[in-house]
Amino acid sequence: MLEKWIERSVGGDVREERVRLQYGRAASIVGVGANALLFALKLLVGTVSGSVAITADAVNNLSDASSSVVSLLGFKLADKPADEDHPYGHGRFEYLSGLMVAVMILVIGVELMKSSMEKILHPEQVTLSAALVVVLAGSILVKMWLASFNRRIGKKIGSQTLAATADDSRNDVIATTAVLLSTVIGHFTGWMLDGWMGAAVAAFILVSGFGLVKETLDPMLGTPPSREQVEAIRRKLMSYPGVLGTHDLMVHDYGPGRQYASVHLEMDAALDPLVSHDMIDSIERDFLAQEQLNLVIHYDPVTLDDPRESELRVLAQRAAEEIHPRMSIHDLRIVRGSKQTKVVFDCVLPYDLTISSREVRMRIEQAMHEKHPEYDCVITLEHGFIHQNKA
Repeated sequence: MLEKWIERSVGGDVREERVRLQYGRAASIVGVGANALLFALKLLVGTVSGSVAITADAVNNLSDASSSVVSLLGFKLADKPADEDHPYGHGRFEYLSGLMVAVMILVIGVELMKSSMEKILHPEQVTLSAALVVVLAGSILVKMWLASFNRRIGKKIGSQTLAATADDSRNDVIATTAVLLSTVIGHFTGWMLDGWMGAAVAAFILVSGFGLVKETLDPMLGTPPSREQVEAIRRKLMSYPGVLGTHDLMVHDYGPGRQYASVHLEMDAALDPLVSHDMIDSIERDFLAQEQLNLVIHYDPVTLDDPRESELRVLAQRAAEEIHPRMSIHDLRIVRGSKQTKVVFDCVLPYDLTISSREVRMRIEQAMHEKHPEYDCVITLEHGFIHQNKA
């Protein structure tokens, strides 16, 4: 019901930046309130019962509340419009806030580990009470709901921050369940598991923190677009009349909902350049209006009525694939001079290639020379900027 209420209150298309950020802020506020309540209840129960594991779980909820505060701040700062110093906007504040959350989680995990080790060295029996069971069981139910809530909102607006929050809530369900079980088992068996369970929860928090650091650093450092996005862009480009092929797709991420891309588009060289240029302008406008993607297209004319060029293209591609099945060539053209004729093309290298660039160039040139010694090869070697399908 809360999600429906947020949807009615925010309204609009979630692909719009304003709508997306309002969803993010609402989800963050819900996270702050729920985790602050759980922290207060668990801290009270943990103090009364003398359980370091429950106290550790309470502090974990406090870190979750703090995380939601930082996420809320991140969504607010990300909403700032572009300015002269930041022409691509402030969307990466959302990633930066996620990194701050991850660091906070790591610090809390270290402190909790220290407290748990102290309890392991000097164990004390935990007092089991109805209030303890009710609070922990209620916490498990709330966290299950929060995980589902954040996952749905995160999926709706494409937010890594909320997706990570959903995973964190799911992890809290596991941790709190373990704490409840250890308390019950300890009460009926006399085993003093509290310190050990506190250490397990602390270790769990540390592992989650390291995972969150990686997840938030990756988009800041620059990662390739998903295979689904690449395929969707290619399908849309190939749906336009006159488009023969695409390559050299690059997507630059300046924060969720703020992506800029460039791509090379192959079109028949025999077409009127003005017609091709008009088509490219239309495609760029369509991507901005329909996909919220700022796309810049480079026009690559392809000669279709030259059988020799087609033969050389097939030969070069076959030579590349013999080296590695995921190697590809593009932009092949014959440049005829007064004294020398060259075959010029680019070759995309996979990152797991084990031989040197020099050897790649030599092997392709040799394969081309065996069939057509009259041509000199000019090969540009490059790495791709998108996920390549595994062989």
